Amino acid sequence: MYPQLKLENQLCFRFYTVSRLLTQIYYPLLKSLGITYPQYLVLMVLWEADHQPVNDIAKRLLLNTNTITPLLKRMETDGLIKRKKDKTDGRKVIVTLTKKGKLMEEQAVSVPDNLIKSITCSDFVGSLPQDIFPVLDNMIDTLRQTVETMNE
Repeated sequence: MYPQLKLENQLCFRFYTVSRLLTQIYYPLLKSLGITYPQYLVLMVLWEADHQPVNDIAKRLLLNTNTITPLLKRMETDGLIKRKKDKTDGRKVIVTLTKKGKLMEEQAVSVPDNLIKSITCSDFVGSLPQDIFPVLDNMIDTLRQTVETMNE
């Protein structure tokens, strides 16, 4: 057995596991709002700046438009957003929050704190999970650039 092929030696497995478990912790927090985690991400982008093209939302979330489009359709059906062709460029679709989508921001304001409470453990004493954000952001930037280079 090659040591580099042991599951315990895989960086990607740890990230996959953390992601999966975090999403499971988010589930009950978001279920009360009637949204999924990917919908929550879209809403956060729109709460920061409403009236955005689909492409801009997809770029912000590091997703392809063909991944986000079905998600947006469902959110529109649920009355959270509206999609409309851009008046100046018919190829663009602009996403806008509905009143229901805007009001959901107030309902969701406690989600981040509740998540932090759920994951805080003795390893985080004296620091917050946000303390690792710069390391993760650097890793995301590096990986994104690597993926972009691979796709050229």
